[in-house]
Amino acid sequence: MSVQERKRRERAERERLIVATARELAEQQGWDAVTTRRLAERIEYSQPVLYSHFRGKREIIGAVALRGATEMAVAMRAATTAADGPRARVHALARAYLAFAEGNPAVYDAIFQLDGGLAYAREDTPEPLKDAFAALMESLGEVAGDGVEPGLFTEVFWASLHGVATLTRSGRLPPEETERRVRLLVDRLPVV
Repeated sequence: MSVQERKRRERAERERLIVATARELAEQQGWDAVTTRRLAERIEYSQPVLYSHFRGKREIIGAVALRGATEMAVAMRAATTAADGPRARVHALARAYLAFAEGNPAVYDAIFQLDGGLAYAREDTPEPLKDAFAALMESLGEVAGDGVEPGLFTEVFWASLHGVATLTRSGRLPPEETERRVRLLVDRLPVV
C-alpha cells in the first residue's frame, strides 16, 4: 500500500469517526450538544483536524443526513421486499419509515429538519437523498392511481408520514394510535 493510499484510508476513517461521534452525541444529548470542541475531545483529535474534514457543524449535520438517508432507504426496501402485494408493501413501507424516525430521532432531524447545507428536490440533490425518495416511490408509485403522477403522490404520502412522525414525537399525537393512523392512510389507497 502506498503512503498516499494509507493517508486516504486514514482520512476516510477519521471522517467516519467524526460523523459517527456526532450522531451518537446528537442521539444522546440533542444537536445543541454537538460542537466541534466536544467532538474533538471525544474523538481525541484537535479542532483543526475536524475543520480539515468539515467546515463546521452544518457540514457535519449534512454528512449525518446523507448516511442516515442511506440507512433509511435500506430499511424501507428491506421491509417492502418481504411484503406480498402493493397495499402490503405500502403498509410495510410506512411502518419502516416511522420506525426509523422513532428509532433515530437525531438522524431524522438531520435529514428532514436541520440545515445540513444539502439541496433537496433539485438536480444537484445528493444521491443518498434521491435514493431515499426512490425507495418511497418504488412502492408508492404502483398505488398512485389512474391519472395521478407517481412522484407527486409520493410527496403527499411522504408528507403524511413525516407529519405522523414529527407530531407523534413532539407529543401532539398519541403514539398508541400510530398503527391506526397508518392503516387509515394505507386502507384508503385506490389499489385493490
